[in-house]
Amino acid sequence: MAKHIGIVAVSPEGTALFYGQITRQLAKLAPPNDQPRITVHNEPVNAYIEAIRRGDWHGVARLLRRSADFLATAGAEICLVPDNIVQHALPLAQSGSPIAWLVMTDMVARSIEADRRRVVGVIGTKLVTESSTYQTALGMRGIQVLPPTADEAETLEQIIFGELLYGNIRPESRHAVHEIIRHFAARGCEGVILACSEAPLVVTSENSSLPVYDAADILAEGAVRTCLVC
Repeated sequence: MAKHIGIVAVSPEGTALFYGQITRQLAKLAPPNDQPRITVHNEPVNAYIEAIRRGDWHGVARLLRRSADFLATAGAEICLVPDNIVQHALPLAQSGSPIAWLVMTDMVARSIEADRRRVVGVIGTKLVTESSTYQTALGMRGIQVLPPTADEAETLEQIIFGELLYGNIRPESRHAVHEIIRHFAARGCEGVILACSEAPLVVTSENSSLPVYDAADILAEGAVRTCLVC
């Protein structure tokens, strides 16, 4: 019998997109008579944003654990969070957790390594692109992660927090994101990580000038494969 999946929700828009991704992966990989239960739990997104702005990663971890505890009580056997910005707090949330966590950054690193890429760019907030969120997991595999330039990082910050977080995207913002990806290609990148759960609203494998590694979709596939292992 398939394992019960618990989703820790942070961004409402990102979680809605992720739920669609995981159900599409289930349709592709899971037999119709062995569909897992999925439970979603969230704490208010503003609580996360305020803790992140304070640099209070222990506070972020407490919010994650509160959801994990609830999901474990609901019967979930594995849990995950599709939001890149909180991955930095995941080791704290995992410590003593009553439920096993799937780690998105490790899954992304394995996917890129399997494709033999050596240099990739990353699209996300400054807290993701300028931190060790992906640098460590990929660096350990000999893969270089290039962040956006300072100006590009500021542009992405405004687009993510001002538009994508609310499910919106202006045409000029869409163009700006794709220009950043084209610049990654010019800098020698062989692929780009979508390290923002709302990024598929703008970038897809069909419209990107570089191969796309959608972190949330990679997590969705990994979760489905994990839940089907008895």
